[in-house]
Amino acid sequence: MPIPTEPIGSIPRPDYLLKGMTDLAAGTTDQAEVDALMDRALAETIDRLAATGSPVLTDGEQAKPSFATYPLQGVDALAPDGAIIPFADGHTRQLPRLTGGPFRYGAYAVSYLTKATGLTDRPVKQPVIAPSALSLLYPADGIADYPRDAFLQDLAAEAEKDIRQCLDAGAASVQLDFTEGRLSLKLDPSGGVLNDFIELNNMVLDRFTTEERSRLGVHTCPGGDQDSAHSLDVDYAGLLPELFRLHAGTFYLQLASEPDPARVLGIVRDHSHDDQRIFIGVIDPINPRVETPEEVRDRVLEAANYIPAERLGTCDDCGFSPFADDVSTSREKAFLKIQSRLEGTLLAASSI
Repeated sequence: MPIPTEPIGSIPRPDYLLKGMTDLAAGTTDQAEVDALMDRALAETIDRLAATGSPVLTDGEQAKPSFATYPLQGVDALAPDGAIIPFADGHTRQLPRLTGGPFRYGAYAVSYLTKATGLTDRPVKQPVIAPSALSLLYPADGIADYPRDAFLQDLAAEAEKDIRQCLDAGAASVQLDFTEGRLSLKLDPSGGVLNDFIELNNMVLDRFTTEERSRLGVHTCPGGDQDSAHSLDVDYAGLLPELFRLHAGTFYLQLASEPDPARVLGIVRDHSHDDQRIFIGVIDPINPRVETPEEVRDRVLEAANYIPAERLGTCDDCGFSPFADDVSTSREKAFLKIQSRLEGTLLAASSI
């Protein structure tokens, strides 16, 4: 039987776009020139994804500064000294810190979606950042005259708007990126922060109808940046039962990089619900080796022992370049890995 397969989001940007972004930061080019480069990269990305036979496309996040911070473009009430996210190899990423309210997005994902859908007749999935990730912008010591509860209400309204605009503009589905789920258990092993994240995300998801939520998915992974992760050492068993409390129709789960996938699949079997579709990661973007279609096939067939085939799909563990400046995986290698995912999924489908 057919097994659906989808990309997660980002594709490494071409060299000319990376140079353009560097030149813009240095003041040697202007935004209009970089916008033209972004449009060129988007068109090439759509064409190359279509050429692989991918049934569902994304924009490859070619114009996003990162998967997490695109809504902050043009937002003034930010300071650079926000939450620091350490990765296993020692490098870090740092979020900005909110300095005032009311909080409003400076950019919405629909702007990326409409450009992508204008270039193809195939279904396009739009990734958005989960509100739980942006909740980390609010400082621990608070903001005068802007209490945290007021911020969370504003954030939920903006996250709803970000998602709804994409649904209304014809996105085949909208994927909430929730990489901070597993990380939260490193920050707070008691699970209190994770519970807060789940409740905030559900506050947004519950604003959509049952039919709309069937087009909403949640992606989780232990982070992927510069060939390193931020929370792969955190036991998946702490996250997954809570993850499936989210009121979404589809879940995209990192699995290819897990040391014991059978154990994880058993947890998924025991805690996911019959109305939740499960896309399992069969490609590890931070592993430099390109998986063979046969390896992908075998991963899918193993998953089918735990998840009914009618609820099963495949994806990559994570985007290939969630931050625009991450060049640890080449653009060419990303497309080779995507091709293996597609071919391996077809092999598995012919065996189920």
